[in-house]
Amino acid sequence: MAADLGGKGQQKKWNTHNLSKRLGVDVACAAAAGGLVAPLITVVDKCIIENASGKRPMAESIKASVTQLLFRPHRFLSSRAFLIILCVYGGTYTSANTVDTFKSTTKNRAASATTSGISKFTATSATNLSLSLVKDSQFTKMFGTVSARPIPPASYALFMTRDALTIFASFNLPSVVAPRLPISDDFAEKYMTRASAAQFLIPAAMQTVSTPLHLMGLDLYNRNGGTTLRERLSKVGADWGKSTLARMARIVPAFGIGGVVNNNLRRKLMEPLEK
Repeated sequence: MAADLGGKGQQKKWNTHNLSKRLGVDVACAAAAGGLVAPLITVVDKCIIENASGKRPMAESIKASVTQLLFRPHRFLSSRAFLIILCVYGGTYTSANTVDTFKSTTKNRAASATTSGISKFTATSATNLSLSLVKDSQFTKMFGTVSARPIPPASYALFMTRDALTIFASFNLPSVVAPRLPISDDFAEKYMTRASAAQFLIPAAMQTVSTPLHLMGLDLYNRNGGTTLRERLSKVGADWGKSTLARMARIVPAFGIGGVVNNNLRRKLMEPLEK
């Protein structure tokens, strides 16, 4: 049922049908998608920071985390690191979903409709940036080797730029790039749609650009004095390859698998509410 809002002789229809249930679906889908991807993201984020700080090699960190996840899952799933990651991505997906519901309500569109405009980018960026800054601050201190100290403003700036690039590549670029992907209609029908392919590929590709920003931010914290720019760039260059691959491995579930699961689950649960 749509609500009519009068104004200057005109009526504007709002789609308020099952609105409370639609908002519940938004949160539930976000939580499900966040819970699905949070374990892998926790493992990868921890290993990158431990490797960058010199605490332990990336492979050793991954082995320790995976061992805990498999043999002591209650410890892993109740850990501070996992819960922080769950909040970051559950919150980000919730922000994206509620923007879609807001637009479908005020524009009188179907409940399952999605959008990719500036409002969605702004909302998801603000949510992800704020939550990720908390995560970066906590993870950098939890898994570094130096005594806990304030994160340098330059590190925060680099982390924010990194996340803004990732959000743009995850929520806005896929819908623009998808129609241009060289995928045949037959392949898209049988295996993977252009939209799903773009949701996987674009965020992963962006990590080649954003990973150096992440590594530089970590280095500014780990070595906050007496280090030249040349030395910092050398450290970033040494860790760039494996760290980029690791961040691609985390971003594919974070905004690829997680994004696809969130969008598809939301669409399936919203369609019955349109009747």
